[in-house]
Amino acid sequence: MQEKDKNTKVYLTKRALISATKKGMREAAKETISVMGYNVVSEDGWVVKKYPDGRIERIKQMEEVKRPAKLILD
Repeated sequence: MQEKDKNTKVYLTKRALISATKKGMREAAKETISVMGYNVVSEDGWVVKKYPDGRIERIKQMEEVKRPAKLILD
């Protein structure tokens, strides 16, 4: 990897950000499964527990949240 001079701006691309986020979430999910035995996630409008054997236990239905139509990150 080349060293950038101090005046050069380095940008974080959307693709790199998404890739790093997905990798981190996968690693965190694996660690949580090994420690707790399940993960808590949202799925189809519900908060659910997902177990390593594929079982899914519904915990609570989520309320709909109204948000702006589009989120723009500059």
